[in-house]
Amino acid sequence: MKKALRIGLAALAVATVGSAAAIFNSGYKSENYASAPYVQTAVLRQGSSGGEVKELQRRLKEWGYYNGAVDGIYGKGTVEAVKKFQKKNGLTADGVAGISTYKALGMNDSVRVLENDKKQNSNYTSSDLYLLAKCIYAEARGESYTGQVAVGAVILNRVASSKFPNTVAGVIYQKGAFTAVSDGQINLEPNKTAMNAASDALNGWDPTYGCLYYYNPAVATSSWIFSRPTVTTIGKHVFAM
Repeated sequence: MKKALRIGLAALAVATVGSAAAIFNSGYKSENYASAPYVQTAVLRQGSSGGEVKELQRRLKEWGYYNGAVDGIYGKGTVEAVKKFQKKNGLTADGVAGISTYKALGMNDSVRVLENDKKQNSNYTSSDLYLLAKCIYAEARGESYTGQVAVGAVILNRVASSKFPNTVAGVIYQKGAFTAVSDGQINLEPNKTAMNAASDALNGWDPTYGCLYYYNPAVATSSWIFSRPTVTTIGKHVFAM
């Protein structure tokens, strides 16, 4: 598997959990959008934040679809504005901003990132998706949906980093890396939410902005982890570089 985190369109039959085929679209990592003026994530949805969200809000506000603050926070107001825009333009009104919505809004930098990624895609397997979902469920099933995606994103960020193994299994089963592996919770069956969170992480949604570590400060015992630069906190987990 190549180090770059690049996801192509693939139908995933996850027989081990008895689910229907899962499909994940193209996603990308932070290094791929460094040259763009506002691009931050491949697909924007409720819970996303940053410069790309601001640009989305600015355009929607300019055209009369959005009345809230241009604050870079993809909240319920932004979701409803996106739905209105999508419905008006003959798109699926799901409140999620992907390539079709970007094209309709004229967000050409976002479109180019996604189209470029499709040309260079490399697929993860259904086994990767399932194992990622198992780790998310074992490590973060009590967290919010965004918090669960964030845990998956950390795992994938490690896959993309030269500091860690270059496969999902290698990262998850690296000695001492995850408590859920040590205590056996990795063997629990993931639920639908964990599967969806794994799919979203594979699609490129990274609420951690590239973090390689996370921990619960209430139970963490390693003094080293507290020394890592903190990027964000989601639920009970602190995400760090």
